Amino acid sequence: MNGKLVILTLLTCSLQACSQQNTKSMDNTQNQTQVDSTHWRKLTPEEAYVIVHKGTERPGTGKLLNNTVKGIYTCRRCGAPLFTSSDKFPSECGWPSFDDAIPGAVKRIPDPDGERIEIECARCGAHLGHVFTGEHFTNKDTRYCVNSISMDFIPADSVKGNK
Repeated sequence: MNGKLVILTLLTCSLQACSQQNTKSMDNTQNQTQVDSTHWRKLTPEEAYVIVHKGTERPGTGKLLNNTVKGIYTCRRCGAPLFTSSDKFPSECGWPSFDDAIPGAVKRIPDPDGERIEIECARCGAHLGHVFTGEHFTNKDTRYCVNSISMDFIPADSVKGNK
């Protein structure tokens, strides 16, 4: 009788665990629906590695690193304006660098390593890179070090009214 009770208890626990897993799976589906309803762009696996999983693209490889065209840098995931070309400068660090962000566009968060400050898109939470101060690259003494893959670029001459 005790053996049957043990098996019944194990079976019940297993069923409860499966039920909880299905609930979590349903929650993820609901979150995905919320993501879809915000009209976020579909990301490639490389983009997701950086933007969602807080990875870093290899230095010197980003498509926007040496861009000198006037315009606006936007979030790759949600399209929010983040930086202007007038705030971009050549830091020679291997990633696009800006000494200012569009007001309210970028959120600063202490990095888990306790030594750096992560930057995210304030609208969607996409990982952008890190911000550093005290390096004296510009008069603003700030360097937003941003992964190219986290951004899109809209040239100023393609913005309505500037043609």
